[in-house]
Amino acid sequence: MSTEKVLFAIDGDGLATITLNRPERLNAINMEMRDLLWTYLEACRDTPDVRLILFRGEGTAFSAGADISEFGTAPSIMESRDARRERDVWGELLGHRCITVAAMHGYCYGAGLELPLCCDIRIAEEGTRFALPEVTLGYVPSAGGTQTLPRIVPPGVAAHMILSGEPVGIAEAQRWGLVDAVAPPGQLDATVQREVRRLLAFPEGAATRRRQRMVTA
Repeated sequence: MSTEKVLFAIDGDGLATITLNRPERLNAINMEMRDLLWTYLEACRDTPDVRLILFRGEGTAFSAGADISEFGTAPSIMESRDARRERDVWGELLGHRCITVAAMHGYCYGAGLELPLCCDIRIAEEGTRFALPEVTLGYVPSAGGTQTLPRIVPPGVAAHMILSGEPVGIAEAQRWGLVDAVAPPGQLDATVQREVRRLLAFPEGAATRRRQRMVTA
């Protein structure tokens, strides 16, 4: 089993897969993982054959959010801010030339929800839970969730999730448009692969051009 905290693979059909691989911590995203995400997003951007990026999580959860054990460990607030500006993972993801798909299961909390919110398509397995619980720790979602969530779900729903921190289930998520499709238990991979094949079957560049129009609209 690989010890790399984020796995990266490119197949021969235009698909790149980025897998959060810290299952013992429910794929809590730390700074090392942020750097790897940035590196792999750049690699996809600069590899012409890659047309679609699939995000998935190893183990029992997509991601329980940011690794709060690292909070306050930067040498200074300014250095921390500079690092986030220089490697803006979420901005890179939102503006990426590739179609992006998130395969969601288990817990999708905090940054573990904000990452999929930056993706074009979100597919979740039955039983998945979604939340932005940062308010319970005394801060706001810091990976763009305050902006991306109300673009996808009704404003009142977004406000409730952000201000209460309470999780929502799969039925609510589907009804509000937070997820685009729901997979039966044990069928997430198969459901996602069908959607990936459908998207890759479009003429090269067609889906990407549609995405770019949506992003700039």
